[in-house]
Order: sequence, then C-alpha cells, then structure tokens
Amino acid sequence: MADPAPTKTTAGGSPAASSAEDRSLPSSGDPWRDLVTLMARLRTPGSGCPWDIEQTFETIAPYTIEEAYEVADAIQKKDMGELKGELGDLLFQSVFHARMAEEAGHFTIDDVVRGLVDKMVDRHPHVFGDKVIHSADAQTSAWEIMKSAERAKKAKDGPASALDGVALALPALMRAEKLTKRAGRAKA
Repeated sequence: MADPAPTKTTAGGSPAASSAEDRSLPSSGDPWRDLVTLMARLRTPGSGCPWDIEQTFETIAPYTIEEAYEVADAIQKKDMGELKGELGDLLFQSVFHARMAEEAGHFTIDDVVRGLVDKMVDRHPHVFGDKVIHSADAQTSAWEIMKSAERAKKAKDGPASALDGVALALPALMRAEKLTKRAGRAKA
C-alpha cells in the first residue's frame, strides 16, 4: 500500500498554505470570472463558508470602509506591493456586495460593471464624443455640471440641491468638508 502524500508544513510544523495546484477552484484563465466564481462558491449554502454565507450588506459595510482606508494608507506610504493587495481586498468587497445583491434578485456584478462603464462614458464626452475640453479645470467644471444634472434627475421631492448625494456615512469632518466645497461651488 502506498504512503499517502506527505502534508506540506512550514518550518514551525503548521500546515503550509496550499499552492495553486492544490486548489479545488480551477482557473478559467479569466481572473475576473474566477473571482466572481470564488465568491459564489464561498456563499453557496451547504458547501460554502459559514461566515461568508451569514454576512449581510450591513455586516460587510464596515469591512468595505476599512479596506478603502487601507488603500489610502498604502498610497500614502507609496507601497505599491501593499497597494496591489489592498486594491484586491477592496475589489473583493465590491464583488461580495454584488453577490449578495444578485442572490436577492437586485442586480449582478455585470450590471455594476456595465453601469460604471456607461456612467464614465457619459461623463467623458471629450474622450468618447465630440466635446472639446482643454484643461483639468474645465473638465472639473463640466463634471460638476453633469453631476448637478444627475442630482436633478434623481430628485424625488422638490428641486435638487448641490448638497444632495453627499454620503451620510462619511466621517463627520470629511462630510463637512465635502458639503462646504459643494456649497461654495453652488454659489459660484
């Protein structure tokens, strides 16, 4: 009878992390699809991860915020290796939220990506259309005009305000700064 395959261990005797060959999630050759498949598998009742399955938008939101701050920290440190990892963690949070939304029948990650692409094309008519913009300042002004039009379109009760859409969940000082800047631009 053949000996079972030896268990890989670290120098301290703990089981070593699996290598790519040991994984039971085959690669499709498309890292994006692999990530989406991984998340679906993590949240599959009965065979997924109990912790991942139990999560909700509300329980994951603090992790999403934390990952965004860790991205900013890596940028501040100018640590590109750390930035790569933290961007991955932040992307994972987006995929996590989109998966929960898909499970509830709201939207899919593909809907999120398509919406983002459409929004960025709409907000860059100087790149994807025939509008001419010659400076970053002119683009910022054009962007604010487009955002104002979007706020007006979304306004449900009464006229839109330049202050609409400032996230309530922002830290107090950050929210105050954003509201002040918006109010200043609205006066101009």
